[in-house]
Amino acid sequence: MQKNADIGLIGLAVMGQNLVLNMCDHGYTVAVFNRTVSKVDEFLNDAGKGRSELIGAHSIEEFMASLKRPRKVMLMVKAGDVVDQFIELVLPYLEKGDILIDGGNSHFPDTNRRAKALAEKGILFVGTGVSGGEEGARHGPSLMPGGNPEAWPHVKPIFQAIAAKTDQGEPCCDWVGETGAGHYVKMVHNGIEYGDMQLIAEAYHLMKSYLGLSHQEMRQALLEWNKGELNSYLIEIAADIFGYQDTDGAPLLEKILDAAGQKGTGKWTSVDALDMGVPVTLIAEAVFARALSSLKEERVRAEKVLALPPLTPFSGDKKAFLNDLKEALLASKLVSYAQGFMLMREAAKEYGWKLNYGSIALMWRGGCIIRSVFLGKIKEAFDTNPQLDSLVLDDYFKAILIRAQGAWRRVIAASVSAGIPLPAMSTALAFFDGYRTGRLPANMLQALRDYFGAHTYERTDKPRGQFFHTNWTGTGGNVSSSTYNA
Repeated sequence: MQKNADIGLIGLAVMGQNLVLNMCDHGYTVAVFNRTVSKVDEFLNDAGKGRSELIGAHSIEEFMASLKRPRKVMLMVKAGDVVDQFIELVLPYLEKGDILIDGGNSHFPDTNRRAKALAEKGILFVGTGVSGGEEGARHGPSLMPGGNPEAWPHVKPIFQAIAAKTDQGEPCCDWVGETGAGHYVKMVHNGIEYGDMQLIAEAYHLMKSYLGLSHQEMRQALLEWNKGELNSYLIEIAADIFGYQDTDGAPLLEKILDAAGQKGTGKWTSVDALDMGVPVTLIAEAVFARALSSLKEERVRAEKVLALPPLTPFSGDKKAFLNDLKEALLASKLVSYAQGFMLMREAAKEYGWKLNYGSIALMWRGGCIIRSVFLGKIKEAFDTNPQLDSLVLDDYFKAILIRAQGAWRRVIAASVSAGIPLPAMSTALAFFDGYRTGRLPANMLQALRDYFGAHTYERTDKPRGQFFHTNWTGTGGNVSSSTYNA
């Protein structure tokens, strides 16, 4: 087989196929291989039919022999052990300086491990987040590559060619950082995605159960919201969902079982936030909301014995309440993004990455699932102040949060009175109030810890870093435990 492929891709599921066609559209010759070899011919005879830029390989030897040096091999396979299996499969055919790319949803510690192990063999490993789903892969995804920086000049032309573009023509793809930085940023992206979807679900719950709006009325509300500060891909498709009817003319949405699935990336985000002590409360609540939804049978039984009194029909100004809900949704969404960027800031310190937060916002501006109009404002915030502690302190976002807080509180209060759970919106408001409170009741926590476990405390009248213990009962002695992490 002639050695003329610019890049090779293994894994011809829907994302892999669409990325290949995207590369071909931009003038690149692509070799393809799949573990189930028959899928290669199926692809060549169907979606790839007539594409002279495609080279179908029926063995790994044939596939590797078709690639230009340095060889660039992209894996679009299921995260986990399968990635390691394919690395072992292609490794004997790779030479020093060749590039191996994992485009799946791998957990960043796995990418850290693979990048280091392959670097010892002279292989340049790249772990890249790919967002945008089937449509994005075909016409322009958001790409978040990280790993061995020596690989970037070789993959940059391809990645930035196939990536989504902003309205100004900037590619939604840039180098993120070393080892697992790319997959970490994609993990946080997916965590924010969990939060965004939960917030929309909560808005739907209020509109349907509290305001009693029809699906057409809810659709119209979201179409209006999508014209302003809430403009985003998820609001856009939620409006489409409200307008979609089943074959009998009834709204399809109401026939979908209320038990949400998840693939783990939201959980990964929450666990890493807990490990590093970053209060990413909204994403965590979104994960737990999915877990609670999965207890469908339990919830149905509980409803019979723990049912709230019948909901009093809303009798106020629906238009005014919808505006409050819009403001509460916007403010909560801003908190979710702020928490995500706080987590990435701590991860950069923990793992030694030099993350460009404005660049990350740009990567998410187009192509990806969480793309929204205010990502441009996030980029501006970090371009103005790269050391910004939190987005809630930026002038633009601060103004929105202060403006929205009255509406935010009215919505939360109404939901509590009505017995309608809003875990994500409620925790967003609690975070906002806690973050801007100069003195929280954690002094009581430390007093309790010191009383029962001699865990020590710091004093307001002494410098930070000095720890004290009190013999609260007179019988506990003066021996204290080790100091704590605040």
